Amino acid sequence: MAGPKELSAREAEVLTALAGGRSNAQIARQLHISIRTVESHVSALLRKYGVSDRHELAGLPTVDQGFSTPTGPGTSFVGREQDRSEILAALTSNRLVSLLGPGGVGKTRLALRIAAEVGDNYPYGGAVVDLVPVRPGFVVAAVAEALQVREQPPQTLVDAVLDRLKRGRTLLVLDNCEHVVADVGSLVARILAEASETAVLATSRERLGVAGERPLQLGPLKLGAEAEQLFRDRAALVAPELADDAVLAAKVCAELDGVPLAIELAAARAGSLGPDGLLAALDDRLRLLAGGRGPNERHHSLAQVIGWSYDLLDDAERALFRRLGVFVGGFDLAAASALTPATGKAELSDLLGRLTDKSLLHRGQYAGTSRWRMLDTVRAFALDELDRSGEYDEVAVLHLAWADSTAAHLETRLEAGDDWQTEFDQVTADLRAAVRHTEASGTDLRRLARRLAHLTFARKRFIEAHDHYLTAAAHAADAAELYDDLRDAADATLVVADGTESYHLMLRAAERAAAEHNHQLEQEALANAVTIINRYEVEEPIPADRGAGLLAADADTVAVRIARAWIARFDIPSAEAAVAAARWSKDPLAIMNALDAYGTAVGGVGRLHDAREAAKERLALAATLPEHDPRAVAEIVDAYHVASTTAVASGELTEAVRLARLTDDPAHVHPFITAPRQVRAFALAGLFDEAVEAADVMWNGWRAAGCPPHAWMASAASSAALAHGLLGTGLASVWQARALEIARVQDPADSPALAANAAFVDARLTLHSLEGGLLTSNVANAVQRAFAEFPEPWWVPYARAAGAELAVVAGFHDAPHYVERAVTENDWSGAVLLRAGGRLTRDRGTLAEAADRFERIGAHFEHARTLRLLSHR
Repeated sequence: MAGPKELSAREAEVLTALAGGRSNAQIARQLHISIRTVESHVSALLRKYGVSDRHELAGLPTVDQGFSTPTGPGTSFVGREQDRSEILAALTSNRLVSLLGPGGVGKTRLALRIAAEVGDNYPYGGAVVDLVPVRPGFVVAAVAEALQVREQPPQTLVDAVLDRLKRGRTLLVLDNCEHVVADVGSLVARILAEASETAVLATSRERLGVAGERPLQLGPLKLGAEAEQLFRDRAALVAPELADDAVLAAKVCAELDGVPLAIELAAARAGSLGPDGLLAALDDRLRLLAGGRGPNERHHSLAQVIGWSYDLLDDAERALFRRLGVFVGGFDLAAASALTPATGKAELSDLLGRLTDKSLLHRGQYAGTSRWRMLDTVRAFALDELDRSGEYDEVAVLHLAWADSTAAHLETRLEAGDDWQTEFDQVTADLRAAVRHTEASGTDLRRLARRLAHLTFARKRFIEAHDHYLTAAAHAADAAELYDDLRDAADATLVVADGTESYHLMLRAAERAAAEHNHQLEQEALANAVTIINRYEVEEPIPADRGAGLLAADADTVAVRIARAWIARFDIPSAEAAVAAARWSKDPLAIMNALDAYGTAVGGVGRLHDAREAAKERLALAATLPEHDPRAVAEIVDAYHVASTTAVASGELTEAVRLARLTDDPAHVHPFITAPRQVRAFALAGLFDEAVEAADVMWNGWRAAGCPPHAWMASAASSAALAHGLLGTGLASVWQARALEIARVQDPADSPALAANAAFVDARLTLHSLEGGLLTSNVANAVQRAFAEFPEPWWVPYARAAGAELAVVAGFHDAPHYVERAVTENDWSGAVLLRAGGRLTRDRGTLAEAADRFERIGAHFEHARTLRLLSHR
């Protein structure tokens, strides 16, 4: 018999009809052609195949034989290009390729797509066999039916199947093998041994276990591309307006792990639920992902798909599967063992392997240790089964105990300086989940919540740490425990500059202490509250007495003395007394707090160098403190902030730039907190491009954070206006408006944090306009504002010096008076006044000295500008 030849489409149809036992007349009616045309095609087929009659033709495989099963519903096939390439490559060198993966991941559809694509490579055709309805013992019968093979005694049915497959290159697709895997394995082993030109493409949730098997694991669709495209395509069928909703697609696909069936079922509900309803319904995935339509009943709901796998497990596998559902972020062998104390490690390892083989778990290798995880959709099913079994409360307690032990171990590693972050990141989701267990005692929950808060804080997730400390506070047994929890929560929020929340937390702690008649603890909490409202920005009116009435007259602790120094604000003796008391206590945190009060006091009266020295001492103390303790980090972050502020205030721009570039500050992971000092330093140093870039980071971060009340940032926005103005971008006014928005005022004079800086920027840009030959009517007002009285001292030297030089250049008759009034302890200011004096007296030597000073302090723009003045004289 000759091998198969190239057939026309009509010849292939006739050959298929002959295989079905039809007469020429029946074929003619089926294909809507004449009987004579059928006879012509039959004659051509007899010649091409070299056979003698139509009965032999009927026994031949057809090119399309076995691949008439549709490749899926009438919808587009999305993604899987890499998987497709791997399968095609595998089929070129392996006769048994198994696509493995959990239910709903798309194994069947991809297999059918591959079969359709490679069908021409198998001239003896083949078959697609759906094994879902097939019971054990009937696999051979199902394959025989698909191949149109009949039993002919005394030949057995399996031998008849093998004879069919021995004819030539054939592709057999065995779909959904997992429930009859033993029968499939036996048949495939014989096929590989006896039908040397037959290839088998199988889909299953576990391996067939046959020698020569090439398993390929099929995972969910890739997030960020394929998964979202599938959702948009399917959602567009029921709600066309969602076709371009990339945000919705990304959220849904991430929640559903990229599982295709889950995505398709969710998309089908998009039209009736709408975007908001769909996202809300994801909280109950299994309920949402039901109600599908189609020939495969198992795919009508995700629960049915997973339930199919669950029903195939034995009792021990089901029991472990249910318990493992409590793990949110994955687990290792030790964690699984903690939930199954009655199961030995060897037996547990075997069970984990079996669940992994059945595609209900996914194993990965992390730092040399195996870790397993469930897809979230599978986990939801496991939790439902756990609850249904009545075991949930018991397992929740075991999970909490494991979480507490794990957190304690991580704290030990943290405090010893060992690596702990990687392991913490792996278990974070489960520690969070364990804290939410309501079945445990308050003591157990508080201990775990504090440990989780501590670790989270050390990981620099300050806002989340605050929330965990509040969870601990909800389980505090008395005022002392509550104070510890609320104090740590308060300091966590101070790190991100939320003085309002910190203030209220300390008032709450004081209230509980008063209720328990713990007056010493009450005064400690109130002293902290008073310090906060005077030291930090608080979004509510400060009491007229600045909180003095909250402190008992006879209270005389270190914390109270420091609070009274902050109340006195610019009273140097009070600040010195606070520093002395703090030094006596030998508490570095108290010393840093008191030194800040002292620096503020001396800075307020113009002693900027003394303020700078206090800031330097604070920064040195900060280097000795642990960066995982909220109370310490609150002081460390403030030390960096004040070190930069005083460096700028005293005109030490090189140091200000150095501090701006540091990443040692624990708050550097929150750019809008650290970017302001970069903007100020870079703008003053003439590093305008860097200033503009940092300003954009600050602004975008502040907006993303919900525009919190951080008026202290306004001077940085105003400094960005300076950089834009001197660069000539035309955006100076935009940033001046942003400064007002941040300060929440309409006039910069109404903001203590902004007033002096805004006056400086206004005077310096007005001077720049005059030097550029632009006439301006703003000169007198700009000078007047630069010499106003300001409540904050730090930008006064800049405002005064810029105003004085503006008066000189504008030709004010009393310009020398302004120059004299502007003298301060500030290096930048000193250089500007020297230049102003040189301009006033037309002394080149004075201008040259001013240029040297600008160069020494790192004021690049002012240095270059002074050199240009010299070149024109």
